Amino acid sequence: MPEPVRPEGGPAGPLPATVPAPEPGGGPGATPGVFPGGAELFRLDPAVAHLNHGSFGAVPVPVQEAQAAIRARFHADPDAFFATVSDRLAEARTRIAAHLGADPEGLALIGNATEGANLALDAIPLADGDEILVTDHGYGTVVEAAARRAMVTTVALDPHLPDEDAVREAVLAGLTPRTKVAVLDHISSPTARLIASPRLIADLRERGVTTVVDGAHAPGMLADPLAGGADFWFGNLHKWGYAPPGSAVLAVAPPHRHRVRAPVPSWEDQEGFPRSVEYRATADYTGWLAAPEGLDLLHRLDARRVRAHNSALAAHGAALLAELPGLTPLPHTDGLAMRTLRLPPGTARTPDAARALREELAARLGIRVLVWPWPGGGGIRVCGQVYNRPEEYERLAAGLPAFL
Repeated sequence: MPEPVRPEGGPAGPLPATVPAPEPGGGPGATPGVFPGGAELFRLDPAVAHLNHGSFGAVPVPVQEAQAAIRARFHADPDAFFATVSDRLAEARTRIAAHLGADPEGLALIGNATEGANLALDAIPLADGDEILVTDHGYGTVVEAAARRAMVTTVALDPHLPDEDAVREAVLAGLTPRTKVAVLDHISSPTARLIASPRLIADLRERGVTTVVDGAHAPGMLADPLAGGADFWFGNLHKWGYAPPGSAVLAVAPPHRHRVRAPVPSWEDQEGFPRSVEYRATADYTGWLAAPEGLDLLHRLDARRVRAHNSALAAHGAALLAELPGLTPLPHTDGLAMRTLRLPPGTARTPDAARALREELAARLGIRVLVWPWPGGGGIRVCGQVYNRPEEYERLAAGLPAFL
């Protein structure tokens, strides 16, 4: 992939001299090493083990500085900034599309995945009696967006389903003659596994079902996040794409683009998708304009090596936790930077219990992880990122039993 072209006036953003190219890790089963210079790219509290990158991400220093430079240009001449902001958003979108393998004319910058779900569902004609299929792994606000528009059929996916084929068969078995739309996670947030595989999307297309894919974790973690060609796909850039918070994209297949409308009309409304969705009048666009810098940074670090390193760290953490009595590893998708395990029965059965355990681990151990609720007993998710170290997972494995 060639070095992305930067718009005139954009920060050059070379890697700091403290970040050498990462060296290959050890063989299978070896403890992952430290990504050289990875921790120095962030301003995270070193006293906290941040093992939950998948929830909110973290913004690298070069991206923070790029956003600050854009904001300074705004403060220097607001009139000039807003006079050109639509074109500059289009330039940023084009750079992002190049990283994602997307058509820039079918991609729009948005605030987050929940916004993407609502924009997509509003663009799908639904009649009385139509149903929307979701799964019990779906993100709460995305599922709620579906429930506000039509009758919802929820497919129960056992977290222990062994592989992608088993997930696919369970989803297809949940279709009814009234199923018009399927809203599926690309990578499920609690269980960190692939659901909306290219094969499943193709099967749904053959059955006349419109596919809406929640790719919140896909940009930056998957090499080809748009593989499969869903009708609607949205993903956050601020998680694994190193972008500022509130940076996401919505990708729409050509047949549907003319129906995607911004909830609030703007002066770009006549331009249609994607400009009509992106333009928000007097708003803070600095995060979106800096978002390409995050994917550029990932490219310069060597995205393939970053993904391999992060996946190896998550696997290392999961292997340590799997040695604890009562914890059960869940099937996973190779190459992802997140792994999950079921906690002992009776632990984290409700959202309140899961939240309490999560905050207790943070307060008493200085460790941030995701604890997710599930009937009978919830689970724990660990992530890997270039700022993490193997000993942070060892610290979690040593301290967790006291809370179970």
